Amino acid sequence: MRVVVVGAGIVGAACARELARAGCEVVLLDRGGAAAATTAHGEGNILVSDKEPGPELALAQLSRELWPRVLAEPRARSATTTDGRRHPGEAGVAEWDAKGGIVVATTAAGAAALREFAAAQRSAGVTATELDDAELHAAEPHLTRGHTAAVHYPDDAQVQPAGAATLLLGDALAAGAVLRTGCTVTGPVRAGGRLTAVRTSDGTVAGDAFVNAAGPWAGAVSASLGAPIDVRPRRGEVLVTTPQPPTVFHKVYDADYVGAVASDETAVQTSAVVESTRGGTVLLGSSRRQVGFAEAMPVAVWSAIAAKALRLFPGLAGVPVMRAYGGFRPFVPDHLPVIGADERLPGLWHATGHEGAGIGLSVGTGRIVADLLCGRTPPIDPAPFSPNRSTVAIEEGT
Repeated sequence: MRVVVVGAGIVGAACARELARAGCEVVLLDRGGAAAATTAHGEGNILVSDKEPGPELALAQLSRELWPRVLAEPRARSATTTDGRRHPGEAGVAEWDAKGGIVVATTAAGAAALREFAAAQRSAGVTATELDDAELHAAEPHLTRGHTAAVHYPDDAQVQPAGAATLLLGDALAAGAVLRTGCTVTGPVRAGGRLTAVRTSDGTVAGDAFVNAAGPWAGAVSASLGAPIDVRPRRGEVLVTTPQPPTVFHKVYDADYVGAVASDETAVQTSAVVESTRGGTVLLGSSRRQVGFAEAMPVAVWSAIAAKALRLFPGLAGVPVMRAYGGFRPFVPDHLPVIGADERLPGLWHATGHEGAGIGLSVGTGRIVADLLCGRTPPIDPAPFSPNRSTVAIEEGT
């Protein structure tokens, strides 16, 4: 089977990896450079802590199970290399850090909501342990004492996004996939009502199946192919401090982060998310706002992010911020990824709509796509992610 994957971000790379390793002939197309857009502007979150029981949590749990295996496989193969060359997907580039997460409430209402949320997650198999004051101070000595509850999630982890995507892409290429960059999809070629090729800015590319993994641009790609789905860009920003002595030891965020993720508000939403990197910098997030593909990063958004981060870690007040970056995430109105075959156009598949969770959910998404395309039963039920659901598929003429 020849499969064309549109989008070489981390989700597209994960799909290409699984498909190529399953024996498919894979061509990976990207309008720009590999992992150069949404993936390069993320924090690298691999979270179970922010997802309520349901399909997305099941996908997060699958992905969390797969990530260590995915990281180990290229490392094992590179160790057997006989020509002395380093495999491009060697696991160290991903900077895997199974640091765990701590969710903190700072109000009485927030504490009650956090405890209820954690109890529901525990019923779905998530390890979520409430910390008392002494335990929290031992885990995060620089955290504010003005908290009302804290829950530890040991399964939360972090990767360096571009590095992780490089690993997945290197593995796909090693299995025979071909990458073509600077290649924008412009339209379909159909035969007998089926998608048989895509027209691009660099010629026509034929295939047996086509996976739309274009992230925030997936809506535009699907529309250009005549089967539009409701995937929109939602912008987020992150601040990066100068390197610091060890200050933050887990991914720490305010309990209101979950509400911001699930919000449909078009105006800016901010919540405190604070974590360190292997290089010693501290990442401060997060924001969400629907502004189309506008590139501007208003200082007011940076200020709101910083102010909320300081509520959790007051000691960061004198730390310089050396840069800020922002990017677009694929937003879907019902907040579920879009994974599966499009019934309106045989041959077209989708793997998008993960919004800010794409890094963490990428490997599980790739596994589901490959299983479905190869006629295998996926490890979790893919039905809730169907692109044919009414909240996603856009009827022609609307």
